[in-house]
Amino acid sequence: MIAPRTNPATNRHGLTFWGQWLCGISLVSGVLCYLAIERFGEVPAEYRLLVALTILTSVPAYMLLRVYHKRYDYPSGLLHLAAGWVTLLAGLVVILYASESIDLFAIEIALQWALLGLVTQAIAFVPLHYFAMLHSRKLSRERTALIVGSSARAYELAGRLHTSNRIPLVGIVPSIFDEQTRDGRFPVLGNLPSLREITEQHGVRRVYIAVTLEEMARIEQLYLGLLDMSVDVVWIPDFGSMPLLNQSIAQIEQLPAIYLNEAPRSSHPAAVFSKGLIDQTIAVLAILALSPLLAATAIAVKLSSPGPVLFRQPRHGWNGEVIHILKFRSMRIHHDGEVKQATRHDDRVTRVGRFIRRTSIDELPQLINVLRGEMSLVGPRPHAVTHNHYYCDKILAYMARHRIKPGITGLAQVTGHRGETETLEKMQQRVEQDLAYINNWSLWLDMKILVRTPIALFARNIY
Repeated sequence: MIAPRTNPATNRHGLTFWGQWLCGISLVSGVLCYLAIERFGEVPAEYRLLVALTILTSVPAYMLLRVYHKRYDYPSGLLHLAAGWVTLLAGLVVILYASESIDLFAIEIALQWALLGLVTQAIAFVPLHYFAMLHSRKLSRERTALIVGSSARAYELAGRLHTSNRIPLVGIVPSIFDEQTRDGRFPVLGNLPSLREITEQHGVRRVYIAVTLEEMARIEQLYLGLLDMSVDVVWIPDFGSMPLLNQSIAQIEQLPAIYLNEAPRSSHPAAVFSKGLIDQTIAVLAILALSPLLAATAIAVKLSSPGPVLFRQPRHGWNGEVIHILKFRSMRIHHDGEVKQATRHDDRVTRVGRFIRRTSIDELPQLINVLRGEMSLVGPRPHAVTHNHYYCDKILAYMARHRIKPGITGLAQVTGHRGETETLEKMQQRVEQDLAYINNWSLWLDMKILVRTPIALFARNIY
């Protein structure tokens, strides 16, 4: 049975809703507190309770009436906002009346709050809606797509995506070259054997597989061929009259879609946005708090052996893009032309280097990579580019590790799969942990890994 999935469109609406809801409800709560202070010189307990009730009740009321939905234009959005506010006030009146506490509130304050609350939310709605739409358009531009298939369903999907204009469609790669199945409205980009090259050439970030039941045997081959690429893979099944039981599917323009491979940024944009914000905030605070340690380590590294303080190495980051990670240099300068993992008793490691590697102090400059947005605090550890080239055709889905930003620490590191991977089996185990992290990723999992990281520093397999 396919695991339940959430429609990406729903997730994007979640980001739109919660951000605007937080601003709007903060404003109306502030207005109520201001009116109470103007009248009583403080915010009495009953008004503080009303603020809490407003926050709790506003969520179902605003969700029910789809307030802040990104598809609304300004007039429709304001109309839904007014309807949501009236519904919220009606709900509060019912709650206060049922609890026999409505007489605790001054009628003048209630009327002023009803009016000013709507006005402040309406004023805030204009810039909030503008930035929400800007964010939505940016996400759409990052989802350049193509469709694989020659069926009527493939061209139906193409027509709907083109009409909605939310996902840029570059064209179609037919699964069968048949002149009768072609539709002149959409460009034909090539044939299936060239799918990887076409995907790279057009900068495609999402591939829709829409083949007939007779062609379903090709899906596994297509999927495995795209697994190591930085693309989302979405299957649009054409089940015909086949009965489905307990299926778990999403919808794209009212068409069933089974998500085979999707990056967290596509499936959970709100959580990824929060993750990035938390990462960069903690990175700034950590750099400031650890500045004495960073300075002392830099001096020690400089005195330990000739060479630069920081070591820069190209690694594959999110979507396979090459980034240059920063570390305190722990080895003597050598020019052997080969990238080799450090081993136990490696004679290239200096005495200072051995200590900072053992304590992971050498990793701290990567906080700068986090600040730049190239890395996260938690994620699959980035490997050297040469190592990726070596392992990518030896371990299935090896490059799928890059569907999320690399991290300073990760699930593999706190479960004992760090250090030298001198056998293919050890690297396979590390990759399995990285993919398990991506499949189960959440902000809560990030927090648990961060808490466990200091304990993992005492592991014996760090060189």
